[in-house]
Amino acid sequence: MMTTDRQERKDAPMARGLLDYFPDALADIAHVSFVGNQQHNPGEELHWARHLSTDHADCIVRHLVDRGTIDTDGCRHSAKVAWRALALLQTEIENERAAAVPPEAFAPCEGCHSHVCESEGTCIHPWQQGKASHIVEEPF
Repeated sequence: MMTTDRQERKDAPMARGLLDYFPDALADIAHVSFVGNQQHNPGEELHWARHLSTDHADCIVRHLVDRGTIDTDGCRHSAKVAWRALALLQTEIENERAAAVPPEAFAPCEGCHSHVCESEGTCIHPWQQGKASHIVEEPF
C-alpha cells in the first residue's frame, strides 16, 4: 500500500529510479518468481506462497556464496539474492504497518477467515504465529 502523499510519491520515482535503472535485473527477479511458483505451486496462478519460506536472511547468504553462478533451476543465484532481499524488505514494511494498527480495529474476515481492518479496508493474513503478515489492499 503506497502512500497517498503527493510529495512522498514524487520522492520515490519507481519508473525512473528503479525500472529504468535495473530493467534486466528486475526481469531476472521476475523470472525467479515465476520459477519459484512453478516449483512450489505447480499449476496455480502466480502468487507468493509466503508460508513456505520465511528465512530470507539465511537464504540471502546461501545464494550470495554462489553469486555469479546459475542454480540448478536455471536462475542466477544473484537474482535469488535480490528476490530474497526484496521479500525481507517487503515483510519488514508490512509488519511495521500491521504493528501500527490497533488490534481493536480488526474483525473476522469472511472471505479468508483472517482479519479485516474496518477503517482502511485492508486484509491482514497472519502467518506462523505473527512472524510475518501479508497486507493486501482491497481493490477499489
